[in-house]
Amino acid sequence: MNKLTRVELAGRLREQFGLTAADANRMIEIIFQEISDALINGEDVKISGFGTFKILNKSARIGRNPKTGIPAVISARRVTSFRPSTEFRARVNNK
Repeated sequence: MNKLTRVELAGRLREQFGLTAADANRMIEIIFQEISDALINGEDVKISGFGTFKILNKSARIGRNPKTGIPAVISARRVTSFRPSTEFRARVNNK
């Protein structure tokens, strides 16, 4: 399984834009920090041509332990949701 890391993203920025390693890393950090801050503050993050990130509030509910089958309470929590744009879905499917 391949994965794209922050280091690889920074490397691609350096190659494409001639940035220094420090500038590329700082740019990646700023982008992720801005996305995180917006989500934490309850804002949706829409990246045109890519998709939308949202925070969803999940209510507490009764689940079960898959090993034992014993019911257990799953506490209320906030989760991050991503909905890909139509353009992004088309690109993934036409790979």
